[in-house]
Amino acid sequence: MEFQVDVASRVPIYRQLRSQIRQAVARARLQSGEQLPSVRELSSRLVVNPNTIARVYTELEREGVLNTRPGLGVFVAELKNDTTKKSRQQRFQQLLDEFLTEAVHLGLSDDDVLESVAKGVKKFAWQTQ
Repeated sequence: MEFQVDVASRVPIYRQLRSQIRQAVARARLQSGEQLPSVRELSSRLVVNPNTIARVYTELEREGVLNTRPGLGVFVAELKNDTTKKSRQQRFQQLLDEFLTEAVHLGLSDDDVLESVAKGVKKFAWQTQ
């Protein structure tokens, strides 16, 4: 998996990379158990401060997306749903409200939103539980 950063973007580099890794996992471009490049290797490849890469890996490990195996490296974690269904639904509703608010401000119709969501759903690797 190749990662890219846009230094001209207003989005901080760590957020760009964090988002790319999260999307790659969600779209099954990165599989559970797959090893990511080391901090040093990825920082060299992207010409980014190693602390930035370390921050991304640490945040994603805290979120349960990645896990570090001492002496071995950083790997994509197994998908776990340790939180209750109710708390996941609440979090999803919060994100959905933000998404729909943005859609309203962009002037999209409800049909536009539903069509876009239907197309987007097909791009992701859904896991049933």
